[in-house]
Amino acid sequence: VLDFNDPFSTEVKPRILLMGLRRSGKSSIQKVVFHKMSPNETLFLESTNKICREDVSNSSFVNFQIWDFPGQIDFFDPTFDYEMIFRGTGALIFVIDSQDDYMEALARLHLTVTRAYKVNPDINFEIFIHKVDGLSDDHKIETQRDIHQRANDDLADAGLEKIHLSFYLTSIYDHSIFEAFSKVVQKLIPQLPTLENLLNIFISNSGIEKAFLFDVVSKIYIATDSTPVDMQTYELCCDMIDVVIDISCIYGLKDDGTGTPYDKESMAIIKLNNTTVLYLKEVTKFLALVCFVREESFERKGLIDYNFHCFRKAIQEVFEVRMKVVRSRKHQSHLQKSKRPTPNGTPRMPL
Repeated sequence: VLDFNDPFSTEVKPRILLMGLRRSGKSSIQKVVFHKMSPNETLFLESTNKICREDVSNSSFVNFQIWDFPGQIDFFDPTFDYEMIFRGTGALIFVIDSQDDYMEALARLHLTVTRAYKVNPDINFEIFIHKVDGLSDDHKIETQRDIHQRANDDLADAGLEKIHLSFYLTSIYDHSIFEAFSKVVQKLIPQLPTLENLLNIFISNSGIEKAFLFDVVSKIYIATDSTPVDMQTYELCCDMIDVVIDISCIYGLKDDGTGTPYDKESMAIIKLNNTTVLYLKEVTKFLALVCFVREESFERKGLIDYNFHCFRKAIQEVFEVRMKVVRSRKHQSHLQKSKRPTPNGTPRMPL
């Protein structure tokens, strides 16, 4: 079990803090994204009254801890060691209810960000302007502009202009919350530039329009190529993953119910009515590559499959390097612990 204060723990599993006022939607976001809960079911969730920690280890790359903080807890109270909490944090997500008066939330945001930044300047500050499904498009843009302006003005007044805040319009009733979480998680993946470069090489040599590397469990995309992400494209990819997993769970298991529905043979082709083909291939047991291809380009499927084979091999090499680093750091952490003296002052004896 990794210690809370262990630097190896936070390096291997970056910590994401989920903060905001009561009833802003923090627990609902976590349940929908990581527990497949229906958005309508979240209406019956009770208010969180204690700090909830969860390890998210769905895939080889999506590997982190989420800490859900109740809105009513004052973690700047002297009884809280907030420095210890912020010291090992990779990202701080602050959720603001866009349908409520957000002045109190902005005040709490400013206090949280300024304290956290003093402890750990490397934290990524992510602001989810949440529950925007009830707002018109114009109202969404106006709300985002107002919150963005006020939050940055508060930081400028405090002489902290160098703190960068990222803003996202989110709702659990569409795919915006998955896309926002994808952007947050990508910042915590040190291999991201390598993955993006591999995807760029793959699509340029295969005649592919767009490619995503998805975690099939959470539908978070951990990387994509350098072309812009279109929301409709992303939604189609998510729907395709749902279809593949659902059908695989029905027909992919053995007669005795054993085996895994998603394996190295998993593959799907969906032809849309706009001369575009959706192509899904298994990369690892947790990751899938979803591509958008023109019909005329898909006629060269043999070339695409060969390039995909090269791409998958490169991804596995990236993963192997990462695991070697993890094992090395774990070994170093174990050695450091074994050298610490016991409470009575005598050195620890190796087992």
